Amino acid sequence: MDERDKYRIAVEAKATYVAEQSDPSRKHYVFAYTITITNTGQVAAQLLSRHWFITDGDHQVQEVQGRGVVGQQPLLQPGESFEYTSGATLPTPVGTMHGSYQMIAEDGAAFEAPIPSFTLSVPRVLH
Repeated sequence: MDERDKYRIAVEAKATYVAEQSDPSRKHYVFAYTITITNTGQVAAQLLSRHWFITDGDHQVQEVQGRGVVGQQPLLQPGESFEYTSGATLPTPVGTMHGSYQMIAEDGAAFEAPIPSFTLSVPRVLH
């Protein structure tokens, strides 16, 4: 068995624009994103922390690090998923987010779960 197959986390993201909390005249664009984290590996693993890179339409990068997600550090058994919703605010109508989750497996192995890049966009801005 390939060692990497033991420690696999799939991350899926969906983002939406929150018009009622945004104020484009003040360059204030609010986005909500829902993340689904699934343990596709063979060992239970706990999410310890997150590391995000949020890039706005002017290529300014905001780096965000912290413990857990939405105040939790979920432990995922093989096959289990955890879903949460959070938000980001940008000064531009378009941006991207990507990063990683720092995980610890039940057997003590530490590993990273990459978060693929996803787009934050006001509807009808991108064609």
